[in-house]
Amino acid sequence: LSSHKDFKMKLIALLTIQALAASAFTGVPSSVSRSALKHHNSAASGLFATTGETDGSISRREALQVASAAAVLATSTVVNADDEGAGGKLVEFTVNNLDGEEGKTGTFVVKTRPDWAPIGEERFVALAESSFFDGCRAFRVLPGFIVQFGINGDPAVQSKWRSSSLKDDPVKVSNSRGTVVFATAGPGTRTTQLFVNLGNNSFLDKQGFSPLGEVVEGMDVVERFYSGYGEGAPSGRGPNQGLIQKQGNSYLEASYPKLSYFSKVVAK
Repeated sequence: LSSHKDFKMKLIALLTIQALAASAFTGVPSSVSRSALKHHNSAASGLFATTGETDGSISRREALQVASAAAVLATSTVVNADDEGAGGKLVEFTVNNLDGEEGKTGTFVVKTRPDWAPIGEERFVALAESSFFDGCRAFRVLPGFIVQFGINGDPAVQSKWRSSSLKDDPVKVSNSRGTVVFATAGPGTRTTQLFVNLGNNSFLDKQGFSPLGEVVEGMDVVERFYSGYGEGAPSGRGPNQGLIQKQGNSYLEASYPKLSYFSKVVAK
């Protein structure tokens, strides 16, 4: 009887994680059940992060939509991101405030992979070529997990992209360390937010997160993005995504001055 109960609890934990992980990188908070989070928080604390402007709940219908769409996206064969590939561009990011200190700079280079995620790759390149990322802060940095960025410092600029959602790309390669991926609030909602995987997060593959490129130079620089503010609000004391959308860099510079940011991004 005891072993049956343990199995049941493990199954509940697994289903909860799968239903929530797709919203872990978005402005849509991820909590189906607060009591479930208390039971399983130690095993998957990063997945239940909330960084949005709403009250910390996602509807059952929304969770089911995410789960069903992720199942469709995950039907393709997922492979490791270790082949050379053809095509694509090199996008160089110059970073300031490394380790949270003004004047400490470095660069990293992303090689885009249109063969992995053609829709996402095209948007990523377009954003880089339009200087969208210049001045953007890495507002969510969780060591060993992800670095998240992609909200423009000018609310007027950001608002122009909020309604320009992309269709989803099938997941063709795994979310291994160094891969670059669009964040999402559910099926067909990718716009401008992205993250770099700091670890081998293969559990994200089945959630529909499709890598569009990978860091080919300077991963040591990415590891030095300032992480001292921790998880975003309301789960942590880090930046609130809703306020970034509304107030831009004026909010971040005043309240979170140590965040690492991109002084220049160039597509080559």
